[in-house]
Amino acid sequence: MHVTLVHIVVQPERIDDFITATAANHRASIAETGNRRFDVLQMPGEATRFILYEAYASADDAAAHKQTAHYLMWRDTVADMMAQPRVGVPHDCLFPES
Repeated sequence: MHVTLVHIVVQPERIDDFITATAANHRASIAETGNRRFDVLQMPGEATRFILYEAYASADDAAAHKQTAHYLMWRDTVADMMAQPRVGVPHDCLFPES
């Protein structure tokens, strides 16, 4: 399984807009064939900080996600909401074993 943790810091005045746009991306992403998990996390006490936990069956499935219409729409919609560039950190999943 291929996992990416996407670290995001949003401008304080855009938090609600970001959550709305990300909810739509989440709903479409979990319907993708290779998706195993797509969690949206917000840091307690620091409402501008988010992590997207994206788990796909393979690196190819994760790459295919980045070509979907819903991802491209999300990327373009949230671009001006960022307080700093988002950072995706890929991980290899050890457990559960895929």
